[in-house]
Amino acid sequence: MAGVVRKIKLGSQGLEVSAQGLGCMGMSAFYGPPKPEEEMIEVIHHAINSGITFLDTSDVYGPHTNEILLGKALKEEWREKVELATKFGLNNVGDPIHTKIEVRGDPAYVRAACEGSLKRLGVDCIDLYYQHRVDTSVPIEITMGELKKLVEEGKIKYIGLSEVTASTIRRAHAVHPITAIQLEWSLWTRDVEEEIIPTCRELGIGIVCFSPLGRGFLSSGPNMVDSLSKEDSRLQLYPRFHPENLEHNKHIFERVTDMAAKKGCTPAQLALAWIHHQGDDVCPIPGTTKIENLKQNIGALSVKLSPEDMAELEHLASEDSVKGDRYVAGIATWKTYDTPPLSSWKLEN
Repeated sequence: MAGVVRKIKLGSQGLEVSAQGLGCMGMSAFYGPPKPEEEMIEVIHHAINSGITFLDTSDVYGPHTNEILLGKALKEEWREKVELATKFGLNNVGDPIHTKIEVRGDPAYVRAACEGSLKRLGVDCIDLYYQHRVDTSVPIEITMGELKKLVEEGKIKYIGLSEVTASTIRRAHAVHPITAIQLEWSLWTRDVEEEIIPTCRELGIGIVCFSPLGRGFLSSGPNMVDSLSKEDSRLQLYPRFHPENLEHNKHIFERVTDMAAKKGCTPAQLALAWIHHQGDDVCPIPGTTKIENLKQNIGALSVKLSPEDMAELEHLASEDSVKGDRYVAGIATWKTYDTPPLSSWKLEN
């Protein structure tokens, strides 16, 4: 059964991953209550046996519980079969009721976060280590300097960034080569196409797409909100799921569904196929907690789209056709966050 998913080169430093990855966040956090551990390990193992070997997590998922889950799933021979990515930078502070998340990129925190992830994952080295969000008080050069040391020490193999501006990417890449940028890219999130994607390609940096199915919208449509748990963050943090926007956005799903029927595939497969056809430097990481959905997502790799199909999809899902921001105000994205100049750090330190 193994090997049905092709491999691609991610970035220019030698990392090879499955052309589609598996986002593991929803198994433990944010999308309702944590799912049963044994069932999630079964999903992970099924993914690996099917050729999906690029697994994505973060220390903030849980917090920590998603990394612990992957650590249990990747014991013994399983570790050698995967490319493991995790992230640091979002730190939970406060008591359980009044939890706030602070963003940190100072060297001491970078090192402590890496050591914590290595222990929870039960590994000696992390294949791809991302800064989850940039710290607006620490120049990116300082954060990258510590990450470079971790590479030299063999604790991480490759460095990635998530939700960053083009200027931050360039500054970081000048300190040590960036292997991948993680960003939200899908039929209903296309703002990265103007500047971020071209910057990655100019510098030879791989592109990893989270939420390629619009957090489930492009696979299930607007009715999905009726079955979401009250604990599901989509109801609070993502304005596109709010009633006043959902009524408008349902038209995108309807058009994708109509086109998928003509292509003989599901809406989710069509949306994923659109990402796969963006180039061999692009890897979507759809998340799922069900083996059946996993199989469907893998099926997207077999969907062929002509230039005419791509143009039609891009027309029906143009950037201005979606109503609602990606996040509620106050959540850091590449549009709103950058790091200070290196000179400011030298003056203060």
